[in-house]
Amino acid sequence: MKVDVIKLDGKKSGSVDLPDDIFGIDEIRADILQRCVTWQLAKRRAGTHKIQVRNEVSYTGKKLYRQKGTGGARHGSRRAAQFVGGAKAHGPVVRSHEVGLPKKVRALALRHALSSKAKAGAVVVLDSATLEVPKTAALRAGFAKIGVKNALVIAGPEVDAAFGLAARNIPNVDVLPNAGLNVYDVLRRETLVLTKAAVEGVVARFAQNGAAAVVAPEPAKPAPRRRAAPKAKASAEGDAA
Repeated sequence: MKVDVIKLDGKKSGSVDLPDDIFGIDEIRADILQRCVTWQLAKRRAGTHKIQVRNEVSYTGKKLYRQKGTGGARHGSRRAAQFVGGAKAHGPVVRSHEVGLPKKVRALALRHALSSKAKAGAVVVLDSATLEVPKTAALRAGFAKIGVKNALVIAGPEVDAAFGLAARNIPNVDVLPNAGLNVYDVLRRETLVLTKAAVEGVVARFAQNGAAAVVAPEPAKPAPRRRAAPKAKASAEGDAA
C-alpha cells in the first residue's frame, strides 16, 4: 500500500510503502481488538482501593452486653459490619486486576488496529514531527491544513521537545514515541499520524517479533515397536517324550 508523505504545511514530500501484512489485513477481528483493549485497561488499574475489615477497625473490643437475657440478638463486638462505625463486609481489598494475554495475540491485535485505520483511510504519514519553536497556534494551523482534528501522532524514536510542548494544549491530540504505540490509543482517536521514522520503527518492530516467534518443530515420533512372533506350541507327543 502506497501512501503520500506530506508536511505540516500540506505540501507533498514523496511517498512511502506500508507493508500489507501490517496495514493491509482485510478481515479485522473485533474480538482480538476487544481482548487487547480489556487487557490494557485492566493492566493500568492500580488496585489500591481497600476497606477496613473487623480486625483493622479502631473500636473497643468489649462485649456489648451479656449473651442471654436481653431479648436482643447475641453480639460480641461493635466492630461488626451492621453497626455504625464498624467494618465493611465483602468490600474491595488490594489486588491486581491484570489478566493474561499472550504476546502473539497482542502483536496480532496491533496489526489489526493499524489495518483498521488504513482500511478506513485514516492514516496520515508526515515527513517529520518537529517545530522550531513550541507554538500551539502554529501547530494547530498545520493540523488544519492536513485535516487533522482528533489524532494519535507517533513522532518517531523520540518526541521533539518543541512539538510535544505545542501539542499538549491541543484537545484530542496525543503524541507518543514509537515505543508508546498501542492498540487502545490507536482505536480511541479518529486519525493515526505516523512520521517516516515511525513507519520504519513499526516495520522493524514487527520484523523483530516475527523472527523471535519461530515455531519449534514437533519432535519426531518414535518408530513403532515390532511385536515378537509367538512361539510355536510343542506337540503333545513332544511333551510326553
